[in-house]
Amino acid sequence: MPQISTAVDFYERHPITAQIILARLEAARGTLDGLRPDELFAHDQDHYGGLAANDALAACAQIGAGTAVVDLCAGLGGPARYLAHRYGADVTGIELTPSRVAGAAELTRRVGLDARVRVVEGDVTALPLADASADAVVSQEALLHVPDLGRALCEAHRVLRPNGRIAFTNWVVHRPLSEADRQLLWDGMAAATLIGIDEHCELLRCAGFAMERVEDETEAWGRILAERLRMYEALRREAEQAGTPAGHDDFYRSYVLFVGLVRERTMGGARFAAVKI
Repeated sequence: MPQISTAVDFYERHPITAQIILARLEAARGTLDGLRPDELFAHDQDHYGGLAANDALAACAQIGAGTAVVDLCAGLGGPARYLAHRYGADVTGIELTPSRVAGAAELTRRVGLDARVRVVEGDVTALPLADASADAVVSQEALLHVPDLGRALCEAHRVLRPNGRIAFTNWVVHRPLSEADRQLLWDGMAAATLIGIDEHCELLRCAGFAMERVEDETEAWGRILAERLRMYEALRREAEQAGTPAGHDDFYRSYVLFVGLVRERTMGGARFAAVKI
C-alpha cells in the first residue's frame, strides 16, 4: 500500500467499517430489521476503555438530557450514538473522512437515532458550527491526528457557550521520542501531534479554557492495548493462514511500537477536562 500522507488516508483503510459492523450483526441476528442502539455498542466503540470511557467523558463534560454536544473527529459515530441513547444528548460529530461520515449516517439511521445524532464532514480546525452553539465538546483518542491542535482547541472554545465544557482523551508523551519512532507512528497511524500532558494543558489555557481535571490513563491503557494487540495478531495469523491480506504492515509495526512505548511509560494517555471562561 502507498504511504499515508493525511489522517484521511489512514481512516480510509481502517479495518473497522460500517459495512463490516452491519455484516457481523446480520450474520448473528439473521436480519438488520429492528436494530437497537445498544446492539451496536460491542462493535462501534473503537476507543480505549469502551462504554466506561464514554461515561467518564460524560461526567467530566456534565452531559445530560438535551445537552448540545460536539464530538471532534467522530469517526463512525459510536460515542455520539451512545451519548444520545444513554444520556439523551443532542450530538453533532465532526469527521474529516468522507467514507466514515457516510458510514456513521448509515449506522445511525439503522438504529433510529438520526433525530439526535448527525455526523458531518468537516475540519476540526475550522468547525462548520455557529459561535456559542454547544454546551460540551468531547473527543476520544483522535486529536493526535490534528496537526494544529491549538487551533482545534480554539475552535472548540468558539463554539461553546459560556461555562461550556471540553473533555477528551488523547495520546501523551511522557519521555522524548526518537525521530525514528515519531516517523513510524506517522507512517502507520497518522500521529501528527505527540506532546506531553503539560503541553496539552498549556494549549487549553491559551485557547481560553480553565483546567478542571487531568487524569493519567497510561497504566489502564497499557493493559487495554496489550489485549488489543494480542487479538490483532491473532487476526493477522488467521488471514495469513487463509492466504488473504493480513493488513497494512506500517500500521502493524507502528501499533506494536505504540503498545511497547505505553507499556514502558514513554508514551501513554490522559483525560483532560476544562471549562470555557
